[in-house]
Amino acid sequence: MQDSPGRDTRIALDLALTVRHDGHGSVADDLADPAGLTAWVMEHPGIVPDGEGFTADASALAAARDVRAAARALFARAVRPGEPSPADAARLLPVPEALRRLNEAAARTPTVPVLAWADAAAAPVVRAAPAQGARTDLAAALAQAVIGFLAGPDRERLRACHAPRCVRYFLKEHPRQEWCKPSCGNRARVARHQERHGRTA
Repeated sequence: MQDSPGRDTRIALDLALTVRHDGHGSVADDLADPAGLTAWVMEHPGIVPDGEGFTADASALAAARDVRAAARALFARAVRPGEPSPADAARLLPVPEALRRLNEAAARTPTVPVLAWADAAAAPVVRAAPAQGARTDLAAALAQAVIGFLAGPDRERLRACHAPRCVRYFLKEHPRQEWCKPSCGNRARVARHQERHGRTA
């Protein structure tokens, strides 16, 4: 069993998973409008200070969607030689453009490294914190989390789920895991059975 994912990993994956299968054969977007982004931030306390008072506007939405597009393009690169999520495989940003957008968004809030060391038995942890006087920007916080994830050890476990109709990325928890969740595994097995049955009929 792997260690549980860190904060950056959870935020980066959750951002990517705002593009999902809607259960009716289409792809849903949880960040389709400012209200969707506001709700998502409320469900993820701690992304930005005073997040409970956060209300997204069109500018914040566009910036968050830019970070998500960059993240999903870089996730597609990270899972190679595997195939990317089919949700956006045909319209991924070119890698240089994804890197540019991600780095520019991350720079919207200047940060400094902050060392935390809970107790003698634990290893020290370095976190980026806003520089003195800087106000945290949501897109910057998201971009910094995506960068932390892609530069960290969890990236090696990133996979795209290829069960029918699934568009999710996930972290592989054990060597035999092929899908993001058991229901996807069931759908994939049913589809394979139907495909074999159709060929022999």
